[in-house]
Amino acid sequence: MDYSILTDYFGLYMEGFYGTLLSSVLALFGSFLIGAVIAVFRITTVRGLRWFGAVYVEFIRNIPLLLVVYIFYYGPSALGFTLDGFKAGTIGLAVYTSAFIAEAIRAGIMAVPKGQMEASRSSGLSYIQTMLHIILPQAIKLVIPPLGNQFINLIKNSSVLTLVAGLDLMYFADGISTETYRTFDTYIFVALFYLVLTLPLSYGVRIWERRLQRKY
Repeated sequence: MDYSILTDYFGLYMEGFYGTLLSSVLALFGSFLIGAVIAVFRITTVRGLRWFGAVYVEFIRNIPLLLVVYIFYYGPSALGFTLDGFKAGTIGLAVYTSAFIAEAIRAGIMAVPKGQMEASRSSGLSYIQTMLHIILPQAIKLVIPPLGNQFINLIKNSSVLTLVAGLDLMYFADGISTETYRTFDTYIFVALFYLVLTLPLSYGVRIWERRLQRKY
């Protein structure tokens, strides 16, 4: 393995690492917020919202991630404005992942005893207050492992940004590979950078899960 590739192009690797990290963090928070809202839509008694949530999840989950990113990359031009590759890729990544997170959170909500909702409503809390303060905290605790897996998948899926010039790790790796003709070595180092992101997250999710189990 030619380690000089890492030392000679370390600045480009770090620029791509920062782009991947920033996109992943933004998409992570975005997907969680959207997913939580869609999960509540999926179980609400309001038929229109329940229908919208079901259509959203089924549509997004059954089309490729790349297509979602292309929709946000090429679609805005029809409305008179454009998004650069980083913004379009991050938004597409958040929207795509939110559909899977919504189903995970919905499963957690369904696992919370119905008496929790009834007791909260009878004590004077509104439906939204009950969801925010009673139901969702318990539901999220129950689905930490699948949520952690989705977040790890999100980081790995961020490599799709390279197809829209999203300035991520893979984007810069493509340029390094083209310049050096050392494809294997270039992408091995990229794999190591991805492990720097995913392994601590995986470990952190396990620690968080154990702490919540002890707490509750």
